[in-house]
Amino acid sequence: MSEQASPKAGPKVKKFMFVNRKAPYGTIYALESLEVVLITATFDQDVSLVFIDDGVYELVKGQQTKGIGIKNFSPSYRALDGYDVEKLYVDADSMAQRGLTEKDLLVPVEVLDAQAMGQLMQQQDVILSF
Repeated sequence: MSEQASPKAGPKVKKFMFVNRKAPYGTIYALESLEVVLITATFDQDVSLVFIDDGVYELVKGQQTKGIGIKNFSPSYRALDGYDVEKLYVDADSMAQRGLTEKDLLVPVEVLDAQAMGQLMQQQDVILSF
């Protein structure tokens, strides 16, 4: 009997990658992505997050949102570790174009060039872009 056909076999873990491309405020995309990531992680899936283009701003320290009347949700990224979401990747070119370094970010990330990012994406079962 194959492992998949066995009644005792648990659900297959899938690799989910969430690609964040938008600035953290001005649209709902960044917050929605974070919520979906947390939900997916509670179902014990292999979750990774990628920050590309203006999405890199989601991780910048010291965001001040009082002036725009929106709650700053960026500290929530620190909670990802508690959900076993430890695979955070940032596009090197996106950071460089915005004058950012890893020291500017709230959480530890792995900075990847375009080729490495593409290889990582090919390994995923599901990719959702926000």
